[in-house]
Amino acid sequence: MSALLETCNLTRQFGGLRAIGDLSLSVNRREILGVIGPNGAGKTTFFNLLTGIYPPSSGDILFKGNSIVGLLPSQIARLGVARTFQNIRLFRRLSVLENTRIAYDSQLPYSPVDALLRTPRARVRERESIDASMELLELFELGSMANECAGDLSYGSQRRLEIVRALALKPTLLLLDEPAAGMNPYEAMQLTDFLRWVHGKFSLTIVLIEHHMQMVMDLCDRIEVLEFGVRIAGGKPDEVKANPRVVEAYLGTEGELP
Repeated sequence: MSALLETCNLTRQFGGLRAIGDLSLSVNRREILGVIGPNGAGKTTFFNLLTGIYPPSSGDILFKGNSIVGLLPSQIARLGVARTFQNIRLFRRLSVLENTRIAYDSQLPYSPVDALLRTPRARVRERESIDASMELLELFELGSMANECAGDLSYGSQRRLEIVRALALKPTLLLLDEPAAGMNPYEAMQLTDFLRWVHGKFSLTIVLIEHHMQMVMDLCDRIEVLEFGVRIAGGKPDEVKANPRVVEAYLGTEGELP
């Protein structure tokens, strides 16, 4: 199985603080990889490096075999990398449809002049954007809410909309930053089934940061564990949860993860 994403000795310093240290790992095509670790382990910094929000202090990031270090977040997104955030970042005053179209429109090949003059080309592309966005929303049971303000949706629907917006970018790689944050165990179980369906339906590779251990163990093919920005373990879920180093990082003493 070929790697879609690789990091090679990836490091990020913030002054005297090393948030990510000499991190080398790979993500295979079509797998679901979990990235876990205690608070402050560097997980979100890792995602920010992958998406171009932070430049690495050293090391390299390869996507489909090519370095993406130095590219803008928008350029990385166009290559096929989409993400969600730990704190939902929707345009709350825009409609559900408009939130989805913002992502979809970024992929359409017409110029600002076309849009300004409302040329036939722009009108055709606008119709394409609306139809494709509505198709996605219907698929995720959000079609009936298309004209509602995103900020008025329930928490769970906002989470779904954020994933829909990411999928509107037509990604190959989907990065999910704590999608179960704020959910109870039943909601997290539903989200697990939902993400499993999304993975198969869209033939995606998924990298997941999550503190909900039962969800990680049930959903992920492999798990990588970070502590203070350093990889301390990795492997299949059963291997990782039985690893004494991982248990100690989470619990501080001997115990058992879910």
